Amino acid sequence: MALDQTDRRILKVLQRKGRISNADLSEAVNLSPSACHRRVQRLEVDGYIRDYVALLDARKLGVPTTVFVEITLSGQADEVLDAFERAVSRIPDVLECHLMAGTADYLLKVVTENTEDFARIHRQHLARLPGVAQMQSSFALRTVFKTTALPV
Repeated sequence: MALDQTDRRILKVLQRKGRISNADLSEAVNLSPSACHRRVQRLEVDGYIRDYVALLDARKLGVPTTVFVEITLSGQADEVLDAFERAVSRIPDVLECHLMAGTADYLLKVVTENTEDFARIHRQHLARLPGVAQMQSSFALRTVFKTTALPV
C-alpha cells in the first residue's frame, strides 16, 4: 500500500503525540473521526505503525550517561555473529546494537549512571561477549539533538 499525504500527516502527528485522541487527530489532519480511525487501523495492520510507547527521561531514571561502544569481532562466520547477537541482546543497559560496515563490526548504544557504572557493565557484560577481538568506547558529553520521529 502506498502512503498518501493524509497518511503521512497522520504518521507525523502520531510520532510526536502518540496519546492524541482520535477526535483531536482527525481535526489535526482534516478528516472525519471515523475516516481517521479507519486509516490509523490500516496503518497499524499494514505495519507502518509498529507500536505505541512511552519515551522515558534517562536523567530522571538515573542513567544520564550515553556510551557508544564499537566492537570488532574475531571473525565473520555466521556462528560467531549469531552468538554475539544473542548474548548482547540480553544486556539490559544496551539500548541499540547495529551491525556495521566499516572499521567496527558492531556499534552499541549503552546507557549508564556514570563512568563507574559503565566500568561495571564493561566488566560484567561487555568483556564477556563471545567473539570480541577489540572494543572502543566513546562517552557522549552532551546530546545536541535527539528524535525518534522518522521523516515521512
